[in-house]
Amino acid sequence: MTLIQKIKRLLNWSTRSSPHIDLNTELYQQLKPFRLPLILVVLMIMVGTLGYVIIDDFTLLDAVYQAGITFTTVGFGEISPISPAGRIFTITLIILGFGLFSFSIGILVEVLNKGQLVNIIKERQMLYRIARLKNHFVICHHNDITIELSKQFRENHIPFVVIDPREDIAKIAMQYKYPYFIKEDPHTEIALEKSYLSSAKGLITLSENTADNIAQIASTRLYEKEVGLKRPYYIITSATSDNDMTKLKKLGADRVISATKLMAERLRAMSLRPDMENMLEKLLYRKDAPIDMEEIRIPDHSWMRFKKLKEARLRDITNVSIVGIRDANDIFIPMPKGDVLVGTGSKLLVIGTGESIRATKRIIRKKQKPEELRYV
Repeated sequence: MTLIQKIKRLLNWSTRSSPHIDLNTELYQQLKPFRLPLILVVLMIMVGTLGYVIIDDFTLLDAVYQAGITFTTVGFGEISPISPAGRIFTITLIILGFGLFSFSIGILVEVLNKGQLVNIIKERQMLYRIARLKNHFVICHHNDITIELSKQFRENHIPFVVIDPREDIAKIAMQYKYPYFIKEDPHTEIALEKSYLSSAKGLITLSENTADNIAQIASTRLYEKEVGLKRPYYIITSATSDNDMTKLKKLGADRVISATKLMAERLRAMSLRPDMENMLEKLLYRKDAPIDMEEIRIPDHSWMRFKKLKEARLRDITNVSIVGIRDANDIFIPMPKGDVLVGTGSKLLVIGTGESIRATKRIIRKKQKPEELRYV
């Protein structure tokens, strides 16, 4: 990877110049009424130019200039003496020009009053902006959870697109500072294409209706197969009951969140261990927390595969602590010992500062054993 490609990847730049759906057909359809006025304008200029060349023997350049200022009624006067026949021709050209401009303005006002042209232009600009995103999240349905989630995403600089079918979604997006939004039914294929789901990291569906979340998961998984992605989308959804949570997981959701259950668990933790909960609030949940916790997947090319944890010496090199390991069968081992073997598809749950976690990721992703291990 070249330096320029690394910079583009760091700044989340994309080489794509156009989205999957650019609305060019819809835009041309709205501009179709302007074809006749434009054709008439060109014809009038041509007729005026030929008239001045034939009647008063103007040069081609003088004839075009005289026809232009006469047709547009700017009132610059005659650039050369004009015969009586030429003046009658000039008056006729002025009247026709005034009529044509009135006709064109009428068409312009009618198209603008419908509002579709302006909406298409705004949506087209939005689609081109969305096409530049990469590894973003697609959030389906606007509600109170979406509002709070968007705040967290903006604070952590996580790109996201909100999809909602409401007519006033543009006003809602302006009010709650959604940088990218789409007015469509989220489960439709056109909505998934407009949100550029093919380059997204995952999808979050937050409808209060379980049926909507089911339809969204099914549509996303089908779209995933059509695109032929190597890595499946990470889908998060919400549910109100244990039955719905089980059902959504079976249909393909990676995580199902219950707001009621989360609140109950948080209240229980506050009640039984208030000091510990306050400490976690300060250390993990705040955006300016001094330490962070993250689960890091061991890539297939990593040098750590089939090595023991103590051989990595991550504590000595990057100053992080491994508090858990999850194997390929999703079996979690808390506080693993140093002789635990890191297998294919394992995930390490590490805790440390943001800088130390980033350094740990770099070391884990290396193909060869890092040189730092020679000095520890």
